[in-house]
Amino acid sequence: MRAPVRITLFNHKGGVGKTTLTANIAFALAEMGRSVLLVDSDPQCNLTAYLLPDEDVDELLNQSSGSDGQTIWTAVSPVVHNTGPGRLVEPIAVEGGVKLLPGDIRLFEFEELLYDSWTDSLKRRLGALRATASISTLVSQIHRQSPLDYVFYDTGPNIGPLNRVLLLDSDFFVVPVACDLYSVRALATLGQALSKWIFDAETIAAVAPADAELLRSLPVFLGYIPQRFKVYGRSMAAEERIYLRQIEDRIHTDISKVLREFNDKLAPARSVDPKLGRFEDMFPLVLAAQREGVAIWKSSGGTSNLCAKAHRTFRSIARRIERAAQAC
Repeated sequence: MRAPVRITLFNHKGGVGKTTLTANIAFALAEMGRSVLLVDSDPQCNLTAYLLPDEDVDELLNQSSGSDGQTIWTAVSPVVHNTGPGRLVEPIAVEGGVKLLPGDIRLFEFEELLYDSWTDSLKRRLGALRATASISTLVSQIHRQSPLDYVFYDTGPNIGPLNRVLLLDSDFFVVPVACDLYSVRALATLGQALSKWIFDAETIAAVAPADAELLRSLPVFLGYIPQRFKVYGRSMAAEERIYLRQIEDRIHTDISKVLREFNDKLAPARSVDPKLGRFEDMFPLVLAAQREGVAIWKSSGGTSNLCAKAHRTFRSIARRIERAAQAC
């Protein structure tokens, strides 16, 4: 059975639209006939809140510690409490045939465990290695029950131990950016953090017992997506265009170059434009889609022309992601 392609949309700066992009790329891939699992691995549960009604979210969170729980916390809580291996949780089918592994606010407890597990993994402790790989193992179990083409991890806005294991479990990562000064600054540390994580993961793999569960540990930079910018006529607003040029430079110098110096297969060469598309500000559509739990082009928040434009945008991004992933 062919393994699914695992992708993380990652930027440790908040407010760059990771959840909206993740969900709608998944919807676009599903329209193309692909089977997609969304893993809400952010303790804020924004992806779950987007895709499920409020009353369903409340019920999931209230029952997540019980035998009938269905969230990601249900799956990893035995690992946290040291009562056994992670539990298999059946994902929930949502709009467009996409499946969701719901998030949980208690996931922060798992993240606390991962602080020590990473250090203990360097000491060849099998329990720590299993804990570090527990979400990866869960995804593999779900795939064996119902084959997947893609898995997307939705992450929180930080460089923490949970995001570390998610990035290291990914085959690829995509960086969403807002066209502003804060995104420019945030990119400065992204490549260095990833290089350090990959180096540590390779060290762990080198000393780990032969039967240890390990992360993939070589996430390839697939590209970036500028989003939430204003357009006047057919042109991006002047100030945001200036920031986009700075972002393009930082993408090359602070992500692609840094990763390629570590391993030349981890990022495209300077001659390749890694922009996977761009998503302009469509706030009315986004707001309505989040309220209705649907793809933004199916929401009631805009004109038919705006919905069609959003549909074209995400179909194009999904195709580029698929082509880029297949080319690696």
